[in-house]
Amino acid sequence: MKQLRKLVRLSAGDYQLLFKTFVLLGLVRLGLWLLPFPSLRQAIAKISQSNSKQLQVKAVSVGKIIWAVNVSSYYMPGGVKCLARALTTQVFMSRYGHLPELRIGVAKGEGGQFEAHAWVESQGQVVIGNLVDLSRFMPLPSLEGRR
Repeated sequence: MKQLRKLVRLSAGDYQLLFKTFVLLGLVRLGLWLLPFPSLRQAIAKISQSNSKQLQVKAVSVGKIIWAVNVSSYYMPGGVKCLARALTTQVFMSRYGHLPELRIGVAKGEGGQFEAHAWVESQGQVVIGNLVDLSRFMPLPSLEGRR
């Protein structure tokens, strides 16, 4: 009931951002499951393009985008992996004129198993996907500019 009261108190802009984030997060999850990664990246690149009219009308802060991704992730059935969260954050940050950098890193776990993690940085700071032991992940080369 408490969450319902919070939802009702949201501004129209916050509610709209939350709704769009929830839908996109679901589509990204589906895309990760159904599409080859290069095809998904192409689709994400198309929808990530900022719209100058949108930038003028609705400047959305990075903090608000992260809030929407976190809330949407919490309520998404089946849970959300770090890559879907990072890709969704990247789309919204790009659309609203921020400069996100998608990072994917790999590490060897305690039992020797392969592990991977995705996060987004902006201006040298991790904005989503930060872990206490993030430094153990070796970042792969950037995918920017590769099609």
